[in-house]
Amino acid sequence: MHRVRFRDPAGAVRIGKWNDESVHFGRRSYALDEVDILPPSAPTKIVCIGLNYTAHAEESGEEIPDRPPLFLKGPNAVAGHGDTIPLLAGKDRIDYEAELGVVIGEQCRNVSRERAMDVVEGFTCVNDVSNRDDQFDERNWIRGKAFDGAAPIGPVVAGPEEVPADASVRARVNGELRQEGTRDDLIFSVPELIEEITTYLTLEPGDVIATGTPAGVGPLSEGDTVEIEVEGVGTLMNTVVAE
Repeated sequence: MHRVRFRDPAGAVRIGKWNDESVHFGRRSYALDEVDILPPSAPTKIVCIGLNYTAHAEESGEEIPDRPPLFLKGPNAVAGHGDTIPLLAGKDRIDYEAELGVVIGEQCRNVSRERAMDVVEGFTCVNDVSNRDDQFDERNWIRGKAFDGAAPIGPVVAGPEEVPADASVRARVNGELRQEGTRDDLIFSVPELIEEITTYLTLEPGDVIATGTPAGVGPLSEGDTVEIEVEGVGTLMNTVVAE
């Protein structure tokens, strides 16, 4: 089942089911152009993983890490399917990064990798939009990674059983394939990431783990259409606008 959050024609926020042409809530069905698709959860934080694909580490000129590098994006960064991605004024390079997102289903801390999937509600698509100008000049990446609208997620949450262990992760810009990897290419698996993250901080229901990006990251331009596709989830689509 693909769970979707949406605002219905009366302005009420609903949680329903999604298919390719409509969303459903109770006995009502709505065409996609009748509703506003919202981010599929309302995270208190997005925990992002750096350098979790070997090929991306190589293209970045970085060594394979011994443990997953972690950084945070706040709720201000969350955007939904169909929202715009901002090109920050005065910046030379804003990049797309296609990622598999893990949506947490319950409050948890100190979760072992053996029971990690018990706390997972499902999976979604994430675009880890990155301001390279500032990212490369700072250590905490607040300007580089956590600006408003820098974390489009969605369009739905797919149950864990719907996303294959080798699910593909792709990015397309204006229809051209730019990134392609698979879930089983991850250096640190989803259970390993949950164990590591919850050793240090509590995850809340709706929080998202962005598991890292394959090789092929690149810059965005005004007017671009970006599609992030995760096999078993669907496609997250956003357009790019200058601030």
